[in-house]
Amino acid sequence: IDDALLHRAPAGAGRAFRILALWLPLWFAPIALAAPWLGYGHLYVHIGIFFAGMAVVTFGGAYAVLAYVAQRAVVDFGWLSSRQMLDGLALAETTPGPLILVVQFVAFVAGFQTYGMTGGIVAAGIALWVTFVPCFLWIFLGAPYVESLRHQKPLAGALAAITAAVVGVILNLALWFALHALFTQSAAEPIPGTQLHLPIFASIDLRLAALTALSMLLTFAAHWSTSRTLLVMSIAGVAIYFVTL
Repeated sequence: IDDALLHRAPAGAGRAFRILALWLPLWFAPIALAAPWLGYGHLYVHIGIFFAGMAVVTFGGAYAVLAYVAQRAVVDFGWLSSRQMLDGLALAETTPGPLILVVQFVAFVAGFQTYGMTGGIVAAGIALWVTFVPCFLWIFLGAPYVESLRHQKPLAGALAAITAAVVGVILNLALWFALHALFTQSAAEPIPGTQLHLPIFASIDLRLAALTALSMLLTFAAHWSTSRTLLVMSIAGVAIYFVTL
C-alpha cells in the first residue's frame, strides 16, 4: 500500500468507526429485532442471515450470485422449486430494476408458502433490506480509498482472479438454468463429494428447446438487442402456450 494511503488511513479511522457504528446496526436490524421474539430457527431470521451473508460475496453481480442462491434456496432449504426460481429470473429480466431483485422474489415465495401473503411481504422486505443496506456501508467506507487501491498490483491480481472465478460461476448458472428449463427430469451422478446432476434427455421440452435455439440465432447471428429479443421471445412463448394447450 502506498504512503499516501497509509498516511490517510489513520486520519480516517474516526470516520470509518462512525460509518460502521451507523450502518452495521442498520444492516442487521431486522435480524436483531426478529431473533429474540421468534427464535433463530424462524424463517424470517433464516432469510435475514442468508441474504445478509449473500450481500457480502456479490463480487460478480447478480449473475454470479444467483447460482449460489438457487443452490441454497431450492436444493438445500426447499423454499421454492426450480421452476419457481426460473419464473423469478424471467420476471427480473423482463421488468425494470436490477436483476438482484430476484432475491426479493425468492424470499417472498418462501414466506408466502409458509405464512401466506403477509408472510411473503415481510420476508421480501427483510431480504430487500439486508441485501441493499450494506451497499451504503461499502460505498461510504471505501470511497476515499478507491483511487489509491486501483494502482495496487496485488489488489489488481486478486480482482483478476475474482473475475476469472465469476466467469466460471456464471457458466454454472447458465448450465443450471438450462438443465431445469429444458428438461423435466434429471438424475444425480454417483460421484463422491459432488452434487452433479445430468439431464434425462428423453424428458427434453422440445418447445423450450426450439425457443432457446431461436433466441440464440437472434442474439448471435442476427445481432438483435437484448430487449428486442426478449420481446419477440415472450410473444413466441405465449403463442406456443396457447397453441399447445
